[in-house]
Amino acid sequence: MYLQMTLLDEVKKKLHPCDDLTTRTFPELNIIILYFDHLVGTQELEQDVLQPLSKISESEVMDVLNRFQYQEAKDTKTIIKGILAGNAAIFYKRKNIYLINLYTPKTRDISAAQIETSIVGPREAFVESIEMNLSCIRRRIQSEKLKVLNLQVGYVTNTKMNVIYIEGITPDHHISDVREKINSIEVDGLHDLNMLMEYIDENPFSLFPQYLTTERPDVVASKLLEGKVVGLFDGSPYAFCAPTTFWEHFQSPDDYNQRWILGTASRFLRYIALFITLTFTALYVSITMFHYEMIPNDLLLSLIESRAKVPFQPIYEALLMEFTIELLREAGARLPTKIGQTIGIVGGIVIGTAAVQAGFTSNILIVIVAISAMASYVVPHIIMSASIRLARFGLIFLAGILGNFGLIAGVTLIVIQISKLTSLHSSYVIPTAPFSDWKDTFIRAPLKMIKNKPSQTKEK
Repeated sequence: MYLQMTLLDEVKKKLHPCDDLTTRTFPELNIIILYFDHLVGTQELEQDVLQPLSKISESEVMDVLNRFQYQEAKDTKTIIKGILAGNAAIFYKRKNIYLINLYTPKTRDISAAQIETSIVGPREAFVESIEMNLSCIRRRIQSEKLKVLNLQVGYVTNTKMNVIYIEGITPDHHISDVREKINSIEVDGLHDLNMLMEYIDENPFSLFPQYLTTERPDVVASKLLEGKVVGLFDGSPYAFCAPTTFWEHFQSPDDYNQRWILGTASRFLRYIALFITLTFTALYVSITMFHYEMIPNDLLLSLIESRAKVPFQPIYEALLMEFTIELLREAGARLPTKIGQTIGIVGGIVIGTAAVQAGFTSNILIVIVAISAMASYVVPHIIMSASIRLARFGLIFLAGILGNFGLIAGVTLIVIQISKLTSLHSSYVIPTAPFSDWKDTFIRAPLKMIKNKPSQTKEK
């Protein structure tokens, strides 16, 4: 009795004050139960534990407990950790403490993807429950080779996360690399997957994402089959895949859910959109400030007429409009969906028209900025899209100072930066060589031709 009451008192003392800690007592059975009612399945606890215990004698207690997969606890730390993980701690016969897992997370149901929408493919997306997300993956890959490693992050939060891979397909050095990076994190707590990725980035000051994030179980399943390592983070509706490449951020699940010719055409369109959104506005600034002789005479006359009332240099004019577009984009993202869409459309039309009439900008620049903005939406992955938009401001600045030379120098610096990046110590641009990887990088070849793993995920 002394041991049991000592442990019970220590647990209550360490959890005090926790008004949401529930205590249930069965004096005739020498049983005390501790649990958090918002973590355990209340209905399951009532029907399978509390009601049976209220109807039996002490000799039948173990018959009830044996219905569950329980864990015996011997110390305060294990008991508290179990209770916080959604277990009911049962103190029985003065010396035995059993942890019964009744964890039932309160989370939303699986719904359609909000960011990575699909036209012809599956529509379900991850939610904030790591258990539900893992079940979505296992439903797609029903193999004993699918392995899951349980890890915890944060000294205080003890947040659960899973590292997932397929045995025999994923290289061992990638698995150990991810596990070591996560285990080396020393922080009180992390609350989102993106925070975790910032800690394990190999190039933390880079503008470009070194891990592929997705909210779609079908994308995760396909990446696992390619030999990638996948990470799930409890409380985040996203997963990360590693290693990744620059080109993977321009691939969409719909590429594989339609005819290969259409998938290839879509990829070419995205690469063209990348060039447009990155350089179109900067090229306008460069030509109008330094290289107007490159403009055809008829178009030059229209440009002169359009800019006749504009008091700003093209660089300031372009930066002003790009900044305005980003303000509208941010406002639309922070407001409720329907209002945000209205703000984006109406705000763009009203501000664009008013800016031209007031002489702040020219008609031609409005068209160029609008095309650049639309092209940025073609990039399927939102983090890469944001990185490209930010890089565009740097190119505009260089083009306004050095003309075409500055634009070319800026693009060259971006290419050098991307070429130097690594993801799990693998090159960020590795599919450019060997050429055999091109069939699922720059084009989407027929599925029968895409049989081998990418060279990035082959064993060294």
